Amino acid sequence: MFIVIPAYRPDDKLFGVIDGLTCSENRFIVVDDGSGPAYASIFRRLKKEYGDNVTVIHQSLNRGKGHALKTAFEYVESVCGENDGILTIDADSLHRVEEAKTLISEWEKAPDAFYIGSCSFGKKLPLRDRFGSSVTRSVFAITTGVRISDTESGLRAFSVKLIPDLLKIKGEHYDFEIAELLYAVKERIKITEIPFGTEYAPGYHRKHFRFKDSWQIYKMIFVFMLSSFSCFLIDYSLLLILAGVFKRLPGAVEVAENEYRLRMLGTQVDTHLLALIIARIISSFCNYLLNRKVVFKTSSRAALVRFYIVIIGLLLANYALLSLVATANGLPLWIAQLVVQAVLYPLSFILQRKFVFPDKYKNTAPKA
Repeated sequence: MFIVIPAYRPDDKLFGVIDGLTCSENRFIVVDDGSGPAYASIFRRLKKEYGDNVTVIHQSLNRGKGHALKTAFEYVESVCGENDGILTIDADSLHRVEEAKTLISEWEKAPDAFYIGSCSFGKKLPLRDRFGSSVTRSVFAITTGVRISDTESGLRAFSVKLIPDLLKIKGEHYDFEIAELLYAVKERIKITEIPFGTEYAPGYHRKHFRFKDSWQIYKMIFVFMLSSFSCFLIDYSLLLILAGVFKRLPGAVEVAENEYRLRMLGTQVDTHLLALIIARIISSFCNYLLNRKVVFKTSSRAALVRFYIVIIGLLLANYALLSLVATANGLPLWIAQLVVQAVLYPLSFILQRKFVFPDKYKNTAPKA
């Protein structure tokens, strides 16, 4: 097992981590992430005490935890065997070595899975950090369908076979750890979370939550919102324009206040429904292309059929709610449609992630 330890200005806790995990099967890769001359003696001491069992990789500048991990992965890739594994652990005794040993043991039983050791500070965390972590967990669950209680945990175990793909992931800081989880979900690698009580090891001071570290997660919802809003403007504009055009056609008949029927093919059609169908056909195709290529990034063409099943269902719900809000309550069409879309938007996202574009976020083990 390769034990990867990114270290920025470490102290004696680093030696406790290595001592606790030292055995004949484990090799250690410690990355000096630009700690500076003041910490050079600690890294010299590593080589003196542990010899060839510890490889120290020096970086002249502090470039972030993600960059340090990638540097270690590149080294491991050059010396590892096909069936080796990697354990990443922080240098400051964030997790007890017993927890790390448990993670290694679990990975050895099922090496195709991606393991993460999780803990929780509970109310000991500052309010800002508790709130930020809670939001990140919730957004991760919404966008991927996978619930992880500690998305920020650095205690992880996985196969060296993942290294080539992990090195392609963007992210130089803590955002790389979020990106690792998104990669695992995307590639259908089973994520197994092992909880370790309710507190981290004594003396550990957790980093403060930063929005940009979780941007990989938030980005999907943000891009989905932009995609949906752009298509909503198309849909909304066409609905109002077409509804106004249809009610002025010679065959249009007013059956109630602001409610018109247009004779077509021997029957009378609600002008609102006709306008809604045409507007939705045009806007939905634009929405499908954007979501398939930009938001969910899937090449599955079968998603088109699933997409229009959802669109037809949402269209019927839209018309029913529009009739209820506009006709029963007398609201103008332009206000009623805004109300209805606000109600249906969250449902649209959930249905598209779970049903239309499920391939990217399906937490199952890869096929052999």
